[in-house]
Amino acid sequence: MISFENASVRYSGAGSDALTGVDLVVPPGEFCLVVGPTGSGKTTLLGAATGHVPHFTGGLLRGRVLVGGRDTRTHPPRELADVVGMVGQRPMDGFVTDSVEDELAFVMESLALEPAVMRRRVEETLDLLGLADVRRKSLAELSSGQQQRVAIGAALTAHPQVLVLDEPTSALDPGAAEDVLAALHRLVHDLGVTVLLSEHRLERVVQYADSVLSLTAPGEPVRYGPPGEVLAESRVAPPVVALGKLAGWSPLPVSVRDARRLAPALLQRLGDAAPPVRECSAGPPPAGDPVLSAHGLWQRYRNGPAVLRGVDLDVRAGEVLAIMGRNGAGKTTLLSALQGGLKPERGTVTLDGDPVHTVSARARRRLVSLVPQEPGDLLYLDTVDAECAQADTESGAAPGSTLALLARLIPGVLAELDPRDLSEGQRLSLVLAIQLAGGPRVVLLDEPTRGLDYAAKDRLTEILTDLARAGTAVALSSHDVEFVAATADRVAVLSDGEVIADAPTVEVVLSSPTYAPQVAKILAPGAWLTVHHVERALGAGQPLPSDAADLLSSPEVLR
Repeated sequence: MISFENASVRYSGAGSDALTGVDLVVPPGEFCLVVGPTGSGKTTLLGAATGHVPHFTGGLLRGRVLVGGRDTRTHPPRELADVVGMVGQRPMDGFVTDSVEDELAFVMESLALEPAVMRRRVEETLDLLGLADVRRKSLAELSSGQQQRVAIGAALTAHPQVLVLDEPTSALDPGAAEDVLAALHRLVHDLGVTVLLSEHRLERVVQYADSVLSLTAPGEPVRYGPPGEVLAESRVAPPVVALGKLAGWSPLPVSVRDARRLAPALLQRLGDAAPPVRECSAGPPPAGDPVLSAHGLWQRYRNGPAVLRGVDLDVRAGEVLAIMGRNGAGKTTLLSALQGGLKPERGTVTLDGDPVHTVSARARRRLVSLVPQEPGDLLYLDTVDAECAQADTESGAAPGSTLALLARLIPGVLAELDPRDLSEGQRLSLVLAIQLAGGPRVVLLDEPTRGLDYAAKDRLTEILTDLARAGTAVALSSHDVEFVAATADRVAVLSDGEVIADAPTVEVVLSSPTYAPQVAKILAPGAWLTVHHVERALGAGQPLPSDAADLLSSPEVLR
């Protein structure tokens, strides 16, 4: 169904290929997962399969790519719309209408389908993706996760033979992500749709995949084959694979279910060892005083229903707080209120005891930094170097400080690049470096791991750990349960605008199958959260298999 024939892509002005010598065939009715580090060419490969590369992006495509027998070099995306549907990383960039129903119908209108057919498909898609309750809403009113589901639905209504998706679950809560992936799984198995999907959160997707296509770096060989075989050699792998390598399991499991069948022997090796306390926790300050606090906070938009309902929450110095909850629960609104961008309708938000919205905007930016879900909103200069230099100047940091922090987060980002040409993960890392340059007392991050591979998330964990140790208060909203398990000291769960849980991380994630990381599910009822915890417990007295030691010494493995 999708045939890459020695396909290579080089963008204008680039000194090397973004994609080199891809030569493989993805057969009809297969769920193929594309994996690789940030910047390895995943988005370019997906774009080549839809005709967006090179027709929209420019550059030179050598070799050829066939989709349903059509050559993407000679067929632009509009001539492939009945064969292949595309869902990008940023849904709002691809929307062409204002409302949910209109967006779902747009592609079908372009294909001149009968109104009765369009109506039936819209209803089916609303039910399939859980969008019926927002069908008449404006797209701008939706949460990021809801927007992503609409984008997937808009591609599905055309009933394409091939569906290409670039990180489709990055903005979805765990439950919604499972619903979307289960829907894609049904399309593959029941209707024979071919799915080509790129995702960094492999723990969510790999159990659905029939095959894995692994990219390492431009110019290096591409691997394609069964998930277990490919991920065993890949630079990026989900925790279940890393745990399997550590335990010496063969063949390597790619699902929690398969791993649980092999877990008894590992649990016996662990014996009575207690999961180690997370080292990065500095704990609350001796006096226990929070830096940033919300008390009885209510918030709503344009006389609509309340988004936050009487929220009480403290953000303490020396602590990493994770705010979790389903899409639309109010997480982004809460972070905006904590930063002072929203004046409370009722209740208070205080910074060191003073109402945060009374602090001048300039002082607030210096004291409380917010990294939003759409990091590009904070970028306005022409090069990465210029953005970093401006951040050094505004924050009073030594020249080169911001660029050095960016290099720690994402090595290899070229300073002369335009920020708009960066990948989603690279752009987010740039904004994070800019916001951290001034050494704020409080750091707020809204979905900070979107677009980041395991190595980048591991480095982000280290940076947030260092900040907490230095006394900075850190609060982040996230759907990434693996990152939260490795990074947070405390978790607060929002539901319908209310805090329904606020406790140490281990208590919250182990009490909920929705928020439990893979290692916790595999080694239940033990309180193990990460592969790193298991490795530390085993490593002191028992040698590891050599391949496990190599894997766990690599920064690509999630802590």
